[in-house]
Amino acid sequence: MPCSVVLGAQWGDEGKGKVVDIYTAESDVVVRYQGGHNAGHTVVIKGEQYILHLIPSGIMHEDKVNIIGNGVVVDPEALIQEIEDLKSKGINFEGRFFLSKRCHLIMPYHKLFDKHSEQKKGSKKIGTTGRGIGPTYADKMARVGIRVCDLFDDEVLKEKIFENVEEVNSIAEKIYGLEKLDANKIYDTYKKYGEYLKPYVAETSYLINKLYDEGKKIMMEGAQGTLLDVDHGTYPFVTSSNATAGGACTGTGLSPVKISKVIGVMKAYTTRVGSGPFPTELEDDMGERLRRVGGEYGATTGRPRRCGWLDLVAAKYSVIINGISYIALTKLDVLSGLEKIKVCVGYKYEDKIYDTFPPELKILEGCEPVYEELEGWSEDITNVKSYDDLPVNAKKYLDFIKDYLGIEYSLVSLGTDREQTILVNNVF
Repeated sequence: MPCSVVLGAQWGDEGKGKVVDIYTAESDVVVRYQGGHNAGHTVVIKGEQYILHLIPSGIMHEDKVNIIGNGVVVDPEALIQEIEDLKSKGINFEGRFFLSKRCHLIMPYHKLFDKHSEQKKGSKKIGTTGRGIGPTYADKMARVGIRVCDLFDDEVLKEKIFENVEEVNSIAEKIYGLEKLDANKIYDTYKKYGEYLKPYVAETSYLINKLYDEGKKIMMEGAQGTLLDVDHGTYPFVTSSNATAGGACTGTGLSPVKISKVIGVMKAYTTRVGSGPFPTELEDDMGERLRRVGGEYGATTGRPRRCGWLDLVAAKYSVIINGISYIALTKLDVLSGLEKIKVCVGYKYEDKIYDTFPPELKILEGCEPVYEELEGWSEDITNVKSYDDLPVNAKKYLDFIKDYLGIEYSLVSLGTDREQTILVNNVF
């Protein structure tokens, strides 16, 4: 601190919500820097489950400032619903939740195109959530996007909506055979969204830097994971934003020289949702066991996650490109009861062994994982309170990972609740 980034070191769903929730206790400010409501962070507090899609996990702490940075794309309907749901559970937003004026808005036509273009891909579909995230980022890059600040200028908002809908309708009708969208209806709806959200809207790049200069401890919260990053992931089976550490700078307006630590969250095994290569995937009873015991179903979609052994080749790649300072390892408890545990340390493709993560999908899809096999443990570890009290083989497993990656742990998670966590190193 004063500024750390918490991000996913795998394909997302690593347990970032819990990790951020824990570290928020030491922070003053929590900032979400990319993605949209396709992400889902699950936080369990005293047995009650909270699923957050857009709002930073720090909202669960009464005295923390929470910011949605400019790199996030926002569906205002979804955000308003999330705010209302949390308010109904007693969560206070007054003076501690801020939405960037520069966030791009998800429009009805983005969701329409996301759904129907994915259907047209057939077997080559990417596996998006169909919530309009990708098309919104595409419009952002095409410089025709609509931003939060546009909600408060009637002339600008109407002009942008009508121009975009005119073009969208010609595509929707000719390519997808869909009915035309009503620009007036969209305009009226988004004006109302603006009225609701106005108390929370701010120029957050200035706000974040001001808080930093005041010495506030800031935590940047990433969505998805490194291997889904649009530049560094398994393209094209990726998300539409930069989930890596660099995205924390572009998605907030905070300079990289102000980031002191990067914490990479990863599971003790590997999962993936949607299509794309997954070298260690287990399509057998072991894969089903990991899914069942680990509760591997998407927080946003409920989709069953693909499960496999821990891939340290991919994890090492994440460490390198993010400059990860510490690993926060989650779901170690899921491996309890296994006689043997495998860990991938290389990929065999044709006659070559790879110890780096290749960009070529052909290699990742056709490779054979090279495994090291370690002894498992039978003990229930969900209530273990210290690293030293873990079973011998659990510690050997953790040491193997640590030695391969060349970095220390910040924490090891042994269950879904806040209390089921061993804090190994104080990252603050």
